Amino acid sequence: MHVIGIIAEYNPIHLGHIYQINKVKEHFPDSIIILITNSCFTERGEVAILNKWDKTKISLDNNIDIVVELPFAFATQSADIFAKGALEILNHLQIDTLVFGSESNDLSKLIQIVDTQLHNKDYDTKVKKYLKEGINYPTAMSKALTAILGYTITEPNDLLGISYIKEIKKHNYPIAPYPIKRIGNYHEKEINNSIISASLIRSLFLNNEDITPFIPNNIQKYLYKNLTNENYFPYLKYKILSTPDLSIYQTVEEGIENRILKAIQKSNSWEELIQNIKTKRYTYNKINRMLIHILTSFTKEEAQNLNIDYIRILGFNIKGRQYLNQIKKNLTIPIITSYKRNISLLLDLEQRTTSIYYLPIDSSKTIAEYKRKPIIKTSLSAGTPNIHHDTVTNHQPEK
Repeated sequence: MHVIGIIAEYNPIHLGHIYQINKVKEHFPDSIIILITNSCFTERGEVAILNKWDKTKISLDNNIDIVVELPFAFATQSADIFAKGALEILNHLQIDTLVFGSESNDLSKLIQIVDTQLHNKDYDTKVKKYLKEGINYPTAMSKALTAILGYTITEPNDLLGISYIKEIKKHNYPIAPYPIKRIGNYHEKEINNSIISASLIRSLFLNNEDITPFIPNNIQKYLYKNLTNENYFPYLKYKILSTPDLSIYQTVEEGIENRILKAIQKSNSWEELIQNIKTKRYTYNKINRMLIHILTSFTKEEAQNLNIDYIRILGFNIKGRQYLNQIKKNLTIPIITSYKRNISLLLDLEQRTTSIYYLPIDSSKTIAEYKRKPIIKTSLSAGTPNIHHDTVTNHQPEK
């Protein structure tokens, strides 16, 4: 039996994700599938329009066996840190195969790039050279790879795949990377088929267009309507104006705090603030993550002292429960099924950021978060009614 890991944000889950899960079931028929997913904010610094409990329910209804939380401290950082947290947890859960979407679907090329990054000293020299020219890190990395290998990878899923493979190799994890060809394009602006990107689906949804042809049945009712980073701008502006030293926050670096303070005075929206901060050195996504870290008071000191010291299970089915019972005696860190105060700095941070996430949605959910238990799916067939520990409800922000 194979134990498959999938790292995905499902913001929201769509037919491309279902295609990937079906391919896993096709290639590994008797496998256990473990999904590790972010809770409230994404790797690109965006707010999740599907909360973690509804996401867990939908995932279990679509052939995922176990859903695990990726802590905020890793879920909202660069691809390498994102991969570090996810792979460490999945290795604890003893997966043997990591499945990920890939635009190129060329594993040998992805491995060659990873080997260049890890072992070619000329690569580091070239990256540092390009950074000194004032360009951002992703561009510097791309130019260095082109100079050494004659080609580069620029698509988002391939870039994440490189980070996953790098993390596996760095720690010698007994995990085989397994790419599955991605259908569609992350950068697409128009509908070309039934499988389109999550970013395009979010855009359509925010514009009140019909997204039902692109998502699994009946999940639209779980999505938070009109929820974007803009809903958090008043909280962010207050935080920036009331903090004496913004440089204490994670990813606020190289004096950019002065630029943020100047920009906030003339900005009336989250988007406007990013545009007023943005430079050749800082990508849109990097600034977005930075602002999320300020919003949630995620400090550099916290980041330095955070380690994976627990595994939080959000949900499982019968097969998943059997597998967890099988491996739990051999785990070196505890599995937890609910929030407990003062057992982990990482978990305390998760509770804080979850509370902030619910501010413009439904603040009563902050209290409920302390009591939530994993969702248990008692039926093995996808898409059928289930009995869960918790009743999942959806509260929409005001239009």
